[in-house]
Amino acid sequence: MAVSGRPTPPFTAERLAAVLLLVTYGCSMPPAPTPEPLRVAVLSDFNSAYGSTSYDPEVHAAVRLVTDEWRPDLVLIPGDMIAGQRPSLSDANVRAMWAAFDSTVAAPLRRAGIPFAFTIGNHDGSGHPGHERDRRLAREHWSAPGVMPDLAFVDDAAFPFRYAFLLRDVFFLVIDASTGAVAADSAQLAWIRRMLASEAARSAKVRIAMGHVPLHAVAVGRNGPGEVQAEPDSLRRLLERGGVAMYIAGHHHAYYPGTRGSLLLLSAGAVGQGPRPLVGSDAEPFKALTLLTIGDAIRERTFGIAGDSTWVIDAATLPAEIEGINGRIERVLLR
Repeated sequence: MAVSGRPTPPFTAERLAAVLLLVTYGCSMPPAPTPEPLRVAVLSDFNSAYGSTSYDPEVHAAVRLVTDEWRPDLVLIPGDMIAGQRPSLSDANVRAMWAAFDSTVAAPLRRAGIPFAFTIGNHDGSGHPGHERDRRLAREHWSAPGVMPDLAFVDDAAFPFRYAFLLRDVFFLVIDASTGAVAADSAQLAWIRRMLASEAARSAKVRIAMGHVPLHAVAVGRNGPGEVQAEPDSLRRLLERGGVAMYIAGHHHAYYPGTRGSLLLLSAGAVGQGPRPLVGSDAEPFKALTLLTIGDAIRERTFGIAGDSTWVIDAATLPAEIEGINGRIERVLLR
């Protein structure tokens, strides 16, 4: 029946062809735009001397660079935000250090509207026996109103020690690697497997993991037991099976982009005190910060920093491989 009262024309083969032509060409939608790559700044190892509530000039300069110029989508902090890990420090001193970190780093990021995520380092809340107080005060600080990062959490039940979140189409897994004994932590391993099997992780375009102590050694003075993961290959295989593209670590105070198996390993340079030389290199150590671009591929540019001055680090000038106490990693150029 014709709604208008006019007779409906017969549905001929010619009309069908015209409808198909209209659907195919006239009403086709343009392809969805490719998502913009995620820009992620990596700043690590801010701490000065034990108990210090002040930060080196490079820390202040790095924060200004990120908030005023780079304005990335996210800042990742692979640990050692304060200078704890000394039982002789008072509770008041530890709380003062967290307050100093907040005013120097976290608050400027919040004011700039730049989200950030961090992992607990050994100086923030070591998982070794005897540092339970530091872990309690770290939890206290990060649970305070207005301090917890504004992230799209997938799981935050054990925050701030381990958690997972999404930012656009990238899944971030933050593990508790304040020691080198992650592979012995059966509860955390089960959590890692569960997170990487979650719908959020499986549907993400890229998966990134972050922890403080690296899988393998890169720096002089850190090439020893306890300074790296005791079972790096078992942890690496777990991350690889879960589709993790990169593991970001701090602790060694030396920038090195490496790979072992199919996992990218980014050792972040320090912005605080004590940059270290790379194993097998006689080059002068330098403070550094990194800018990752995460899209169809992961690309990075790392900058040395001294005072307010920065310069691009050419990763091709770094050792082609580093043989550490628990295995060898090869340099990778993520240009």
